[in-house]
Amino acid sequence: MTGQGARAAKTTANRAKMLAAARTLFAERGYTATTMKAIAEAAGMAVQTLYFTFATKRAILSELLDTEIAGDTEPVATMDRPWFDAALAAAPADQIRLQVDAAATIFGRVSPLLEVIRSAAATDPELAELWQTNLTQRRAVQLRLATALTEKTALRNGLPAERAADISLAVLAPETYHLLVHERGWTTADWTAWAADALIRQLLP
Repeated sequence: MTGQGARAAKTTANRAKMLAAARTLFAERGYTATTMKAIAEAAGMAVQTLYFTFATKRAILSELLDTEIAGDTEPVATMDRPWFDAALAAAPADQIRLQVDAAATIFGRVSPLLEVIRSAAATDPELAELWQTNLTQRRAVQLRLATALTEKTALRNGLPAERAADISLAVLAPETYHLLVHERGWTTADWTAWAADALIRQLLP
């Protein structure tokens, strides 16, 4: 590895250490109580390095959210992911099962972080904006999937795609996942089976 390559690898590794430290502290202490200094100390970095890399605590949280939703650091949007293409190509009930499976996988990674954002959004305007952006993105995904359903079959009671997307948004809300899995002790398999059954019954004729 060249000197430049080694430096790039070290920079990437340090960035990952900072993000991991922030994720743990946000989950344990909440967003407000987690300071940049605490993140730097937990990552074993100088606080100046943390500021140089991310500039703000919100920037750390925003990058963490993107990474946790995607499951990797590749700049590929949700609607360009292989699972999404597979869902669009599937029969109606199978499409619903695939999108529920994807939601379960994503929430398994990101649910604690989304709860941190949701909890802090009430008092922090920047996090309220981040939460709203995430909601808007989730609604766009559900609308595209609902539109695909209407192209394959008439929906229950003539539901339009807009209403079907709202129903999916509610059933697959991170708040619902957090309540049932983290608060009520459901397994991910329990939640997945319930959510798929609920959407199939609500949306398909």
